[in-house]
Amino acid sequence: MPTARWNGTVIAQSDDTVVVEGNHYFPADSVNEALFEASATHTNCPWKGVASYKSLVVDGKLNPDAVWYYPDPKAAAAEIKGRYAFWKGVTVE
Repeated sequence: MPTARWNGTVIAQSDDTVVVEGNHYFPADSVNEALFEASATHTNCPWKGVASYKSLVVDGKLNPDAVWYYPDPKAAAAEIKGRYAFWKGVTVE
């Protein structure tokens, strides 16, 4: 089962991930949103749309913008709506 971990803590775990461009997108109900902190960062992907970000806080350590998601993806990426992906040292195994 794909599991996302950072700083020794499980962030997300689910058998229902969607893999896009090598990244696992986890459903919202499989992530520990208590570890998320708001971020004002946004980026644009030509085919997926505008990505929003969240930071992780685990045991007092901050990992800025380590979580991204597409709240309103373009039609070509509709399957990742409501899902979260990770980077910046977050491992998915």
